[in-house]
Amino acid sequence: MNETETPRFATYRVDELRPHPSYVKHQLSVPAFKISALDRLGDLAFQEPITITTDGIIIDGYARWELAKLRNLATIRCLAYQLTEDEALCYLLLKQRRSDGLNDFRRIELAFDLEPSIRENARANQQAGGRAKGSSTLTTAERVDRRKKIAQIADVSVGNVTKVRRILSHACSCVQQAVRSREISINVAERWSHESPAQQLENLRLRRIQRGIKKKAKELVMAHVRGLGQSKPDLKIAEFLVLITRLVAMSPEESNKLGPVAIGSVTVPGKGVFLTDELPEALKIETTTGSSR
Repeated sequence: MNETETPRFATYRVDELRPHPSYVKHQLSVPAFKISALDRLGDLAFQEPITITTDGIIIDGYARWELAKLRNLATIRCLAYQLTEDEALCYLLLKQRRSDGLNDFRRIELAFDLEPSIRENARANQQAGGRAKGSSTLTTAERVDRRKKIAQIADVSVGNVTKVRRILSHACSCVQQAVRSREISINVAERWSHESPAQQLENLRLRRIQRGIKKKAKELVMAHVRGLGQSKPDLKIAEFLVLITRLVAMSPEESNKLGPVAIGSVTVPGKGVFLTDELPEALKIETTTGSSR
């Protein structure tokens, strides 16, 4: 976008505005809670104009546009820039760097749509400089420069650009969606992308089970901290040491018979170690919290 260009304020019909083609291509949408929060502001929700191109492509203000449609508004105030689609996408990505904007993966995906124009500009500059085409060295340099430009536009590291390209070409669709929704990180998704599709799905399944267990454990521990779980006395340190010693001293055969024991941290106030009733029962250890069967 030309920084010296002066935008103009104008009133546009709500139905003549449209999302950016990349916004539609990547199936982006405004979360319902953001629209609800905006709706609670009443008329103040539209105090700030929507940023658009002069031909009606929305750059920033999708939540306000969605709310305007819900309220059946005929017109809406806009700040219009004279921009091409690629320039509008760059500006859209600039606006999405906010803490409540799109995550790194989503921004990189959108920035990839600019690759054709970045490639054309690089070749035009190459020809203008009189450099020969077809050189493998120049082609490699061009790829490196393209990654740098994508990283700059998306406001991410070059390494993450490489990882996202790998995820998009090798990760299964469920893993791709998980990283889009912030369920897993780019690093985790890239690491899984080196495994088979079946193993990727299994990794995601286990991650979700683990997260569910951790959430339930936190709820139970918080209930205990609030005094709602005091029907059983706390585990004595001596009993806990017996349990740990029993686990450490287990033979491989006993360990296989017991099966996996989940270990994780729970963010709650105070110092404590919590365990399920099933663990001491499985180890045949009696505690003050209950006896083994």
